[in-house]
Amino acid sequence: MEVRFQQSPKETSQMNTQELRTNFLVENLMQDDKLNLVYSHYDRVIIGGAKPVNQVLKLETHAELKADYFLERRELGIINVGGAGKVVADGVTYELNKLDCLYLGKGTKAVSFATTNANDAAIFYLLSAPAHANYPTVKYTKEQAQGGDMGSQATANKRTIYRYIHADGIQSCQLVMGLTILEDGSVWNTMPSHTHTRRMEAYYYFDVKPDQRVFHFMGQPTETRHLLVANNEAIISPPWSIHSGCGTAAYGFIWGMAGENYTYSDMDPAPLADMR
Repeated sequence: MEVRFQQSPKETSQMNTQELRTNFLVENLMQDDKLNLVYSHYDRVIIGGAKPVNQVLKLETHAELKADYFLERRELGIINVGGAGKVVADGVTYELNKLDCLYLGKGTKAVSFATTNANDAAIFYLLSAPAHANYPTVKYTKEQAQGGDMGSQATANKRTIYRYIHADGIQSCQLVMGLTILEDGSVWNTMPSHTHTRRMEAYYYFDVKPDQRVFHFMGQPTETRHLLVANNEAIISPPWSIHSGCGTAAYGFIWGMAGENYTYSDMDPAPLADMR
């Protein structure tokens, strides 16, 4: 498990391209028959990727957690963006098709991931946060998630938002998680942009075609920077940073938050006229 520490707005504003990528971009998250984890000290969130092809992958504890098992003091959100797969949690099997979500609460001891068909491997994106209370395991399909259409074709940001783990959906201790799908011809996400210093956020981009990219914008509203993101790559977004993207074609992304509060709509607007 890779560990990344925090950076202030001042030092981030002085970073070059490679330094930005090293600190905030998570590359090589999805690798065949591997489970990769990145521990961020922004609200102690762990970003993970599991791509079982020919092997069953187990979620093991790590020395940094000082825990007997991974979810001893944590909760976990899982969304599958690949082929059909299975998550086994404490002996119970949950079938996850593409865009299905599974929440595992604090105290779940044994977790493993498997693919149904090796020719169309499951791709599990993981987001974990510390938890002080236990909530039950719940699975949602995309159809069960609370959805909503946003944006318009005129502003190239027509998209559908699916909320899975939130106050009116799957209950959790502090984790909030969902995904957004852009329609063909739309490329902008989260614009106009915002910040929320009470909560960090993580973005995971998927269904980005091999020859396409997403320009992800970050930084303080008056001191923006950008990162070029490919398919199956993630962004660690600090609480003080905007988090917005523009793709060279339509794409999807999973968003997830943790921190001071549990309110999905808690946002501090960053008007376009004030951004730099």
